[in-house]
This record gives sequence, C-alpha cells and structure tokens, in this order.
Amino acid sequence: MRAVYRAWEHEPVSVTRLITLDDAPALAKLLQANRDFLAPWDPAHGDDYFTEAGQLAEIRGSLSQHRQGTRLPHVILAKSGEVAGRINLNNIVRGAFQSGSLGYWVSATENGRGLATAAVREMVQLAFGELRLHRVEAGTLLHNVRSQRVLERNGFTRFGVAPGYLKIAGRWQDHALYQLLNPGPG
Repeated sequence: MRAVYRAWEHEPVSVTRLITLDDAPALAKLLQANRDFLAPWDPAHGDDYFTEAGQLAEIRGSLSQHRQGTRLPHVILAKSGEVAGRINLNNIVRGAFQSGSLGYWVSATENGRGLATAAVREMVQLAFGELRLHRVEAGTLLHNVRSQRVLERNGFTRFGVAPGYLKIAGRWQDHALYQLLNPGPG
C-alpha cells in the first residue's frame, strides 16, 4: 500500500500570532509570575506595567505601531495554546535600510523548550517574506548566552558589541549585536 502525502502533517505548527487586546489578562498574569525571572534582562518597569490595564496600554501602543508599519507585535504560544511570552520586530525602517530589530522573552516554565528558537524562526520568515526586509538585528546582554544561542541557531551572526546600549535592570549595559541578512534577491 502506498503512503499518502498530507502536506498539513509536514507543516510546522505556528508558535506565534499577532497580539490582540484579549491577550492583556494572560500577559499580566504571566508577567506577574515571571517578574523576578525577567528582571535581569528587561528594562525597569513600574508596577502598573504588570497589571491588565498596563498590558492593555502596551498592546494598544504596539498595535498602533503595527498599523503604522513600524512594529510587528506577536505573542509566543506554548504547545497548550496558552500565551508563554512575547516577540516583536521593532523599529521597522523602510527606504534604503529595510531593517527591523528583534526582541523576545519566554516565561520561566516554558524556557529551554525550543519556543524562543521557533518563534525567532517564524519572525524571520515574516520579516524576509511578507515584510520583504533586508536585515533583522537583535542585541543581547553580553552574559545572556541562552539568547545568543537562540539567535545563532537561527543563522544570526555576531557583528559587534555596543557599549551602554540599553538601560536594562536599571543601568546602561553593553550588548552583543547580531544580524541576519535576507538571503533572497534584493
């Protein structure tokens, strides 16, 4: 008997989707539960950021930037379908630059399960496919080896170090800079 090829069985399951206002309660709960876990890697946030109202404001701002074409805001989904983190393509610039900056986080309980790697892969595919960007960049704290491995598994190469690049955990910190160029035609 001949095997039947079913395309849908060979397509990877998406681990990201565009953020919606309905994600605010889940994100607030997730951020509250992961506040200490994320603190060393994140800018300092006021208490309101961790509330449903604070997340609604964040999402509204992200979706406004999305409508303007300067941001692609997604949530990362666990295998259960629950929100497990965020991934954004930020600061999308057109013209001669055609570039965007990638940022992401995954909850402590879902960390180390390949979700960030899969989410980065999806965002790169969207950046180079649908958005037709030339370049995606990302920065990590120098000691954030796990995030660097996520980028490297997705083909990013380190191209430099930016001193005092971002204010993370309340202080200006150096970042390793990574980039990935669109392998397709210009």
